[in-house]
Amino acid sequence: MLVLLPPSETKRDGGSGGPLGVAAFAYPALTASRLALVSALGDLSGDTDASIAALKLGPTQLAEIERNRELETSPTMAAVDRYTGVLYDALDAPSLSEAARSFAGDHLQIHSALFGPVGALDLIPAYRFSHDSKLPGLPLKKHWSSAIAGVLTETNGLVLDLRSEAYVHLGPAPRREDSVFLRVVTEAENGQKRALNHFNKKSKGEFTRALLQAERDFSNVAELLDWARTAGFRLHHGAPGEVELVVEQLTIAQLAERSASRRPLV
Repeated sequence: MLVLLPPSETKRDGGSGGPLGVAAFAYPALTASRLALVSALGDLSGDTDASIAALKLGPTQLAEIERNRELETSPTMAAVDRYTGVLYDALDAPSLSEAARSFAGDHLQIHSALFGPVGALDLIPAYRFSHDSKLPGLPLKKHWSSAIAGVLTETNGLVLDLRSEAYVHLGPAPRREDSVFLRVVTEAENGQKRALNHFNKKSKGEFTRALLQAERDFSNVAELLDWARTAGFRLHHGAPGEVELVVEQLTIAQLAERSASRRPLV
């Protein structure tokens, strides 16, 4: 089984790992594509004004350019620990058991716009680069789409895609019976379903954490759906090629009320 997550724009500083080594990442076939982007981003970081425009930075985010300048020399940490934000706060990878983290290393990947899909335990630095960032002469969809689609197609077994659609466009998962996109929805009293935007991140984080803690290598969608019922999740077949994670409206209302009294979620 392979679980694909989106990255997050927010990242932790620091790390105890050595400098960036993309050759050690999952999918060595992507090494040349990764190095090309790392080099281009390093060149861009030498021009503050160009970086602000290319990375869509605000006046309080200039430190992100310094992160990119130090991309190849700054310390690294496991990708699943590097990313922060709503999804990764709910996943709470640092608190997972050693067994669950080992399972993540074998079955969880995070799709970075800069590095492509990397293993959960692959060591990455802090950086700023998103799906909508612009590099001169390197349009991301053209750079990544066929290369990532190719390596994902070679993946055996169940592929569970929890990425945002923007990252799906940078490298589609294989189209086959055991490859599905997970969509988080809520269901009204009349049975009508609607997709969620902000709150889907928390649900995806909680669902991924439960998958890692279960430590079960599901071989097909039917096994995944059976497990989800026993784990307290409402996971059903959706549109062709999709499964739906149904979140109760009451839960969403409670989350909204709670978040209103705290800082805005990112």
